[in-house]
Amino acid sequence: MENMPQEALEEVAAYFQVLSEPTRLQLLNLLRDGERNVGDLAQACGFTPANISRHLSHLTKHGLVSREARGTSVYYRIADESVYQLCDLVCGNIARLYERAQKRHTVFAREGDGGP
Repeated sequence: MENMPQEALEEVAAYFQVLSEPTRLQLLNLLRDGERNVGDLAQACGFTPANISRHLSHLTKHGLVSREARGTSVYYRIADESVYQLCDLVCGNIARLYERAQKRHTVFAREGDGGP
């Protein structure tokens, strides 16, 4: 981020904002195994096709997924595989933080019970 112009920083912030929605992360995860259409994604997520289309539109706008119309269906696939490296890095960090918090909680719970 060093020496990046303000416009570029705003683009970075918009990219992260797109990734800040859990449904969009779920969609990206579902697309790891290959392309899928809106109906398949909606069924897998438990949301309406309209809702899924809205989220996919955001992901497409920011270059994370690409779309291809085939007949009456539109299929989506990952356009930028590097998003998985970013998500795996963040998820790994969150998992480590969660694990540490759980350990602290366990230690405090034992102390409250008169344990060691």
